[in-house]
Amino acid sequence: MPPSLCIRLSADEQDNLLGIARRSICSGVESARAQRIDVSQLGDNLRANAAVFVTLTSDGELRGCVGSLQALEPLAQAVVSSAFNAAFRDRRFGKVETAELDNLGIEISVLSALEPIVVDSRQALLDELKPGEDGLMMEDGEYRSTFLPKVWEKLPSSSQFLDALMQKAGLPVGHWSDTIRFYRYHTLSFAEN
Repeated sequence: MPPSLCIRLSADEQDNLLGIARRSICSGVESARAQRIDVSQLGDNLRANAAVFVTLTSDGELRGCVGSLQALEPLAQAVVSSAFNAAFRDRRFGKVETAELDNLGIEISVLSALEPIVVDSRQALLDELKPGEDGLMMEDGEYRSTFLPKVWEKLPSSSQFLDALMQKAGLPVGHWSDTIRFYRYHTLSFAEN
């Protein structure tokens, strides 16, 4: 049974979250500090705890992507935190600067709960994956990495997707062990126009 999303968001709620993300980044450019928001006046969906990732792009290229796989805080605050961290704390990129703001694209992905995938071989995992649908999280001891479902657009085959996930974690292509664990999830993703 595939994971399902608990939260359904209206177009207005999605627009509200995208505005919250952009304000978080603009505030970070001005003050260099993450902000907290008062979620008490927001609707139930935006106050519900949710796992979320915020992806930033510039000229169609990745500019930052940070989030959490666990629903630890209200969705609106998770968006604030993830947007700030994607803009200023993604170690792969420098901090977003004022001159970049007009060209910065924001996409938010709200995650379903993680569902364990129980397999005993690489091939069994490859057979289990649903390209274009599944987000995948891998952990093996201290190694851990994840790819959102959107990554399938750049890595369309299951073997490419898995190999790149291993490399992202710092493991060799083709790595397999008795302690490796995989979890799938789905996302509700939406971006600025």
